[in-house]
Amino acid sequence: MRIVTNFNKNWHFLRKDAGISAVLADGEAVTIPHTWNAKDGQDGGNDYYRGTCWYVKKFSKSELPEADEQWLEFEGAAMTAEVYLNDKKLARHEGGYSTFRVNLTDALQEENVLAVSVDNGKNRTVYPQKADFTFYGGIYRDVKVISVPQTHFCLDYYGGPAIKVTPEIKDTTAEVTVEVWVSGDADAVTFTIADAEANVCLTERAAVSGGTAKTVFYIENVHLWDGVKDPYLYIARAELESGDAVETAFGCRTFSVDAENGFYLNGRPYRLCGAARHQDRQGYGYAITKEMHEEDLQIMQEMGANAVRLAHYQHAQYFYDLCDKAGMIVWAEIPYITQHMEEGRENTISQMSELVIQNYNHPSIVCWGLSNEITAAGGVNDDMIENHRILNDLCHKLDVTRPTTMAHAFMLDMNNPFVMASDIRSYNLYYGWYMGEKEQNDEWFDNFHEAHPDAVIGLSEYGADANPAYQSGKPEKGDWTENYQAVYHEHLLKMWSERPYIWAMHCWNMFDFAADGRDEGGKPGQNQKGLVTFDRKIRKDAFYIYKAYLSDEPFVHVCGRRYVDRAEEMTDVTVYSNQPSVTLYVDGEELETKACDKACHFEVKISGEHEIMAKSGEQSDVIHIRKVDKPNPDYVKEGGEVVNWFDKPEELVREGYYSIMDTMEDLKKNPAAAALLEKLMAKARSSYGEVAQATTMPEAIQRQMDKMPLNTMLKQVASKIGPEMIKQLNGALNQIKK
Repeated sequence: MRIVTNFNKNWHFLRKDAGISAVLADGEAVTIPHTWNAKDGQDGGNDYYRGTCWYVKKFSKSELPEADEQWLEFEGAAMTAEVYLNDKKLARHEGGYSTFRVNLTDALQEENVLAVSVDNGKNRTVYPQKADFTFYGGIYRDVKVISVPQTHFCLDYYGGPAIKVTPEIKDTTAEVTVEVWVSGDADAVTFTIADAEANVCLTERAAVSGGTAKTVFYIENVHLWDGVKDPYLYIARAELESGDAVETAFGCRTFSVDAENGFYLNGRPYRLCGAARHQDRQGYGYAITKEMHEEDLQIMQEMGANAVRLAHYQHAQYFYDLCDKAGMIVWAEIPYITQHMEEGRENTISQMSELVIQNYNHPSIVCWGLSNEITAAGGVNDDMIENHRILNDLCHKLDVTRPTTMAHAFMLDMNNPFVMASDIRSYNLYYGWYMGEKEQNDEWFDNFHEAHPDAVIGLSEYGADANPAYQSGKPEKGDWTENYQAVYHEHLLKMWSERPYIWAMHCWNMFDFAADGRDEGGKPGQNQKGLVTFDRKIRKDAFYIYKAYLSDEPFVHVCGRRYVDRAEEMTDVTVYSNQPSVTLYVDGEELETKACDKACHFEVKISGEHEIMAKSGEQSDVIHIRKVDKPNPDYVKEGGEVVNWFDKPEELVREGYYSIMDTMEDLKKNPAAAALLEKLMAKARSSYGEVAQATTMPEAIQRQMDKMPLNTMLKQVASKIGPEMIKQLNGALNQIKK
């Protein structure tokens, strides 16, 4: 019989590399899950502790169930862990996001000292090392002891469950192949299939040969796993005569991806739209509870999402299980991100092997992500290409049922052969936030689809940062307002809805998350592109435009409830709803009824304090606003006022001469203007560090950027260049005749 014992309590921890005796003498008592970066990894400054720390636990052998073998299981220890029992080193594991196990049996004594050193320090061999999120250290998921008889299902095969289920659908029948791996002497394995109510419906017995056993079941009139509407799960179980048993949930479904019509589930088009998710939470880091996982999934369901990209690493098995039960379509990936390291090839192979083997049975997962923005810090080179070829082949060897994918950096030219290194692909595009205008996302996708009509393409990241404290009646790119984020996502969702060939769209991000190197938007240490705040307490207005597109639950939402003080006389009131029409009431008086295609906008004259209500049928929502004489300074991020280079706009333009209001395309046509422009761009590049200086703009992107007025581009680098230089530049351009 297999007995699993929780081993989370009674650990001692020391936040330095001081060894076992120091931990026992000076360590603090902690309970797993635990991270040492829950505070300093979230407060900005890029100064959180990265190095080796120690966890030590004393226990008696008598505390464990009697069994032939005792195995220690770690569900997540970031990033590299070494395990010692009674001063004997038993294992080293490199990779902070996957399960690994250690056989304690031979080193056990009556009284034991278990010690684990965990290291999240910088190195050149273990991913991730360079990315826009905090690399928390710690034993941040459960620790368990698994007690098994001598003959048992394997515990040392890449941390996997030792049972593999592969359904193949043929008409109304599912041909289900079940394989297991066995350690020790065994003659046969008894296999069963149970339905969702745990009723055993099929039983088979198969011989063990070479440490494996396999059988095939045929489920007639199979009940399909059918996404969010009907995520039906069966249970496969395997049992040995020794009493050891393993089981796994699985789902029977078909899916495919088409370059013209996107994703198909069970033979029908099934448009995928959702968000990416980081697993950390404010005040907790990675050391989160099951209830927190459940809340994350519930918020996604509330929004109506049917897809989630679990970025940028392997997530908790519990969350994959939740996705199975909820019918989410999942993109799973390893932390091969931003910067390729030649010394890290073996680590990408081991992390990918663990990802696939540990998660093979989840019906929610439809693709394996090879890497994310891997060209961002060094472009494309031969070693990186070879690394991806190896990973691609490995995924196909371990799993013939799912395609591979990649999330490409927007700076990678769409015509570069590396774009096609995986079976399907997506891009991370930030037109309308980091560069360009939001409409250029539409143009980019149309250009890609025209150039590569047979290539599957999706949108794996896009977003705009928003601090809910910042508000504006005239939102603009770069102002960090909740209002601009909503306008941005309105546009991106409309773009997606009009392009069925986009196989999946994953907003960046579902939740704000820690990036300790950031100091932006009033919250140091956070990336604020989430539709929901880091603590999960505020759903930003943009959350509700997704709900309007994706959810069947009737609702009405009035945007701007945090934009209370309004200086304008006529103010915009935006309503998001999935209802056909919305009526707006001001102070109880009906103002107007409008047809509502996800979003509708009303102009309201304000003079004092007002109650604004939107109503559709039984659904309603209310906000309160008031007219003020001057804009509320708390609504503007520090140093983030809308850029205005001149006191009088008419000073910008001199008729018949160039100015910063001309497009870069036009400026480049004149040698003198082009020289001024290049001087400016050289200064901007030098202000953004080595990565930006080394990055080459793809020709297609450069063409799009050239169509923009120079003034629009300058707003994005205002803090790096300064208004005086802009005025000097405009003055110089004003001397050059067209």
